[in-house]
Amino acid sequence: MQRWISSLLALQDDAELPAQVALQKQIGEIHARVDIPISLVLRGARCLKERLFSHFSQAFSDGELAAAIGFASDSIDIAMELMSHAYTLAHDRNSRAEEAYRLFSVSQNIGTERERQRAALLDWENQLMFEIAAGSPAHQLPRAQKSEFGLWFRHKAQDSFQGAPEMQQIDQHLAQIDELYLPAFTQGSARALEQLREIREAAKAVHYLLEHLFERASDIENGRDTLTQMLNRKFLPVVLGKQVANARKSASSFALLMIDVDHFKQVNDQYGHEAGDLVLQQVASILGNSTRGGDYAFRYGGEEFLLLLVDTNAANAQMLAERIRQRVADERLLLPAGVTLQVSVSIGVTLHDGHPDYQRSLRAADSALYQAKHGGRNRCVFVAS
Repeated sequence: MQRWISSLLALQDDAELPAQVALQKQIGEIHARVDIPISLVLRGARCLKERLFSHFSQAFSDGELAAAIGFASDSIDIAMELMSHAYTLAHDRNSRAEEAYRLFSVSQNIGTERERQRAALLDWENQLMFEIAAGSPAHQLPRAQKSEFGLWFRHKAQDSFQGAPEMQQIDQHLAQIDELYLPAFTQGSARALEQLREIREAAKAVHYLLEHLFERASDIENGRDTLTQMLNRKFLPVVLGKQVANARKSASSFALLMIDVDHFKQVNDQYGHEAGDLVLQQVASILGNSTRGGDYAFRYGGEEFLLLLVDTNAANAQMLAERIRQRVADERLLLPAGVTLQVSVSIGVTLHDGHPDYQRSLRAADSALYQAKHGGRNRCVFVAS
């Protein structure tokens, strides 16, 4: 705040004006990104002027006071106008992108997603039954909310089916299973069969409600990258904003993996753009198969991809990045005319540090990728955000 006031009131040359205007607009965009209400910013400006004028009354003579107050007041008011304008534009963009993403998320291949989540829910049930049959203690029984289905429900379904009454009911059933039924489950007790029946009934209810959710879905304009079928980059601000809010609410964290195909220009130059497209498609397939149901995969631009890993830590994110790097390096990619090619990727990894502005994490991932590229490529580098 002190630096902002000093730079604003120290303006002496018209040549400095464009930089000051750009700064105020940037601040307004950041306020929109971290969701600081414009009314709060304006109230802060009013309080700031009151304190500043009080200070001026002690620092300036009567002849200088009016000019100092006028200059400071005009400067702050103009800065607020610029900030508010930038805030409004950014907020409108984010709102449109958020609604577009919500609509798009409902439209993703409904049949495939329905079968995938049915299978994920059944897989959790099978794991649970196996652990119970094996005599595992209650604290080792797999939790529904941490399963593949649970991650999808907590992160992606919230966007796809926002406002649907079934969402709250599924959430309640999953919480009952994890927080009430499983911790109380006792192997071999007189109530074990009854407890098992309660768990089964809750799971059946989730299955039933899940079918209703998918029945609500309708076909809406596709929002995937046409080449790789990954999420379009325009949805990145919406997804990151939601993950930042979720991380703050649940005291969890997420990781970003910025991935770049090494020497990709050489692939295009030597084999042609058709071959380059096939390389990107096959690398995208490897990335998609390496992530969980709740994670997000984006085509970031050109030969760059971005993975957002939900509910993870730095160690697990780095392990996955190394696994992806190795899988890509080992894979023989198929090009036209039966030609095969091996490529490598460089990966920048960061863990979200809790800051409300997700651009910090994006910059950290980008910095890590830069270090990986300039450190010899075909490697993973972690940078704290």
